[in-house]
Amino acid sequence: MKLNYKQTFFIGLAFLYISAFWQFYDSIIPLILQKTFHFKETLTGVIMAMDNVLALFLLPLFGALSDKTVSRYGKRMPYIVVGTLVSIVALLLMVFANEQKSVGLFIFSLGIALLGMGVFRSPAVALMPDFTPKPLRSKANGVISLMGAIGGLFTLLAIHFLIPQQENPKYMPVFVAVALLMLVCLAILVVTVRENKMTPVHDVEEETKTGGKLPKDVKKSLVFILAAVFFCYMSFNALTSAYSRYVERIWHIQGGAFAGSLLVFTLVAIVSFIPVGIAAEKIGRKKTILCGLVILTLVYCLLFFLQNYSAAIYFIFALGGIGFAAFTVNMYPMVVDMSKSADVGRYTGYYYTFAMAAQIFTPILSGMFLEHISYKTLFPYAAFFSLLSLGAMIFVRHGDSKPKQKISLESFAADD
Repeated sequence: MKLNYKQTFFIGLAFLYISAFWQFYDSIIPLILQKTFHFKETLTGVIMAMDNVLALFLLPLFGALSDKTVSRYGKRMPYIVVGTLVSIVALLLMVFANEQKSVGLFIFSLGIALLGMGVFRSPAVALMPDFTPKPLRSKANGVISLMGAIGGLFTLLAIHFLIPQQENPKYMPVFVAVALLMLVCLAILVVTVRENKMTPVHDVEEETKTGGKLPKDVKKSLVFILAAVFFCYMSFNALTSAYSRYVERIWHIQGGAFAGSLLVFTLVAIVSFIPVGIAAEKIGRKKTILCGLVILTLVYCLLFFLQNYSAAIYFIFALGGIGFAAFTVNMYPMVVDMSKSADVGRYTGYYYTFAMAAQIFTPILSGMFLEHISYKTLFPYAAFFSLLSLGAMIFVRHGDSKPKQKISLESFAADD
C-alpha cells in the first residue's frame, strides 16, 4: 500500500493558499490596524480574534454540511470555489480601504474575507482523509502540511521583498500577491481534483462494529486530544499574532525584517513535515507529538532569554520548525481516525473548533498582558500553554498509528 503523492499534492493546493492567507493575516493585519488606524493593543487583539469567532461556528457547520452535500462537482468543491472567490474579492477591497484609510470599509471587507475562508476551510482540509487510507494519513498530512508551509513561505518572501524597511511602508503589493496566488491555486485545484471521479475511503466494517457511536474510552481520548489542540494553539497563536510587534518594541527591528526568522522557521518546517510523518509510522503519532511539544516549550523559553535580534534566533526558530512540524502533522489525523467516512467533515470541524476557540481567546488575553504588563510576557505565556498541551496529550490512548499495524480491507479502498 502506497500513498498517492500526485493526488495528495493537488489536494494540498487548497491548504497552500489557506496558509498563505493566514500568514498574511497574522503578520500584516496587526501592523495595519496600529499604523494606519492607530488601534491600541487590546483592540487589535479583539480584531485579530474575529476570524476565530466566525470559525468557531462556520467550520463545524460547513464541515458537516459538506459531508451531506451531493452535487455534480462533489461534496467539498462547491464550498471551496465559492469561499475562495469571496475571500479574494474581499482581500482586494481591503487594499482599497487601507489606501483610503477607511476604517469602516477595512473592517467590513476583512469580515467578508474571513467569512469566505470559514465557508471552505473544513471542506478543503477534509479532502485528504476522504481519499487517504487511515494508516497513510500522517504521511499524507505531512505532504499537506508541506504545501501549507510553502504557502506561508510565499507570503513571508513577499513581505520580505515587497515591503520596504521604513516607518510607514506600503502593503498593497503583498495584498495583490496573496490574492493572485489564491486565484491560480484554485484554478489548478478545480482542473485536477475531480471528486466524483476519485475513489473515497469507506470504513463500512468499522461503522457496523461501533454502531455509529464512539466508545467511552475513545471519546475520552478525543476530549484530551482536542484539549491538547486548544492549549497548543493558545500558545502558538499568541506568538504568531504578536511577533511582528514584539520585534519592533523589544528588539527595535523595523519594516519587514522580522520575516527573516519566520522564513527559517518555515523552511525547517518544510524540510521536517514528511520526515515527521514517516517517524509517526515508526514510533507512533503520540510520541512524535510529545517530542514536538517538548521542543516548542524549549523554544519559547530560549526566546524569552534572548536579548536582541541576533544570529541565535535563527537556530532557535529552526528548532521551532521541527517541533511545530511534529505536532501539526500528526494531530489532525489522530482526530479524523476516530471518525467514520461519512463524518470526516464533522470531525474536521471539531478539530478546528478547538483550534479556533484558542485563537479567539489568546490574542485578547495575551494582548492584555502585552499592553498592561510588558511585551516580555509573550514567551512565558506561550511556554505555559505549551506545557498544558503536553500534559493533556499524555492522557490520550487512541488515534495513534502503531508500527506494523494490521491493515484492514478499508485501507485499500482508496489506494490507486
